[in-house]
Amino acid sequence: MPRRSRSAARLVLSVAVLTLLGTAPAVAAERHGPPPVPLRIATYNIHAGAGADNVFDLDRQAAALRALHADVIGLQEVDVHWGARSQDLDVAGELARRLGMRVSFAPIYSLDPVTAGEPRREFGVAVLSRYPIRSAVNHEITRLSTQDPNPVPAPAPGFGEVTLKVRGVPVQVFVTHLDYRADPSVRVAQVADTRRIMAAERSSVRGARQVLLGDFNATPDAGELSPLWQELRDAGPVGGVTYPADVPVKRIDYVAVGAGVDVRTASVPAEPAASDHRPVVAEVGLRR
Repeated sequence: MPRRSRSAARLVLSVAVLTLLGTAPAVAAERHGPPPVPLRIATYNIHAGAGADNVFDLDRQAAALRALHADVIGLQEVDVHWGARSQDLDVAGELARRLGMRVSFAPIYSLDPVTAGEPRREFGVAVLSRYPIRSAVNHEITRLSTQDPNPVPAPAPGFGEVTLKVRGVPVQVFVTHLDYRADPSVRVAQVADTRRIMAAERSSVRGARQVLLGDFNATPDAGELSPLWQELRDAGPVGGVTYPADVPVKRIDYVAVGAGVDVRTASVPAEPAASDHRPVVAEVGLRR
């Protein structure tokens, strides 16, 4: 038998023996494993339904969201029966209906109606999802209220979380809107609260992947955000800018991902009209 044939025969015999011993399949799985599950996620501060021109136009905003082709979208500055500026509509519900998506709304403020018997006036954040929402929580973080004439930092709701199952992979999606003031002290407290809550939620669901979406009101190099990057990765894009929408000069809007989530691409779509922010969208892979 030629030398090459003898070598091939030995290789076939070795593989056969390994297969009988149950070793070969394990080695193959260890090398390759199942492919990551693709997911397209986005964040968008929708300015209560008004564009950069301050004109409320939900058709325009729904079109901008539809163009993202996202599976999951975190929204900030969402009105639900808030008042005349958004035509007293449930903006979260309307956008979900127009896009054919599920919705979870987490109010920051929930006020009595102006007229008895009408719905409560609410403002907060929301998640739109093409996947069923298994559970939803509205967490409290430190806030400095815009509805109190003499506010002091105190725990308040509006840090939304939903749990999804994406092709068998549990995913915890968090959406937030951090304090806008120049003084970073409230954001420092909010980042600490965020890390604490996400750590507790991560340990509650085995194998859960985590995503944080939001308007952080700070640039990627801001000192108050640095603790976040111990557990999370900023999906980018590097150099992308989101605010103000018409002539953006800085990025304050984020898709951030935790362990087991691979970032494939990230971009800031050129959408200057539908809000005073531009969205961020990222293609990620969820490791099984």
